[in-house]
Amino acid sequence: MSTQAKGTFKIDSWDESDEGGGIARAKVAQTFSGDISGTGRTDWLMVYREDKTADFAGYLRVDGGIGDRSGSLVLQSTGEFDGKEAAGPLEVVRGSGTGELAGIAGTGTLRAPMGGEPSVSLDYDFE
Repeated sequence: MSTQAKGTFKIDSWDESDEGGGIARAKVAQTFSGDISGTGRTDWLMVYREDKTADFAGYLRVDGGIGDRSGSLVLQSTGEFDGKEAAGPLEVVRGSGTGELAGIAGTGTLRAPMGGEPSVSLDYDFE
């Protein structure tokens, strides 16, 4: 039976570079609070369209904890920015959990509305 964790995050820094041909790369630092807490760093690869919407893919490392367990894990995401919100699924990268998060597995969602509070949710279990 899986457990659901929810958290919000704030973006501490966003360093984006234009790779050419509509492709951009961003290195992002976050601070998480809620059931998912700690610091995060993400590497996003984005493909922008002329209408300023985009598809993105990346890896998010969270150092801190989930619930009452501490450690780190890596989440993988692919999603879309529709001009108002970036959203997409999350999946725990197998074998990425450390400390008390070793063996974690799960899936969830990422939502980051423009001007609103970004959030994550994760349904997880341990192998």
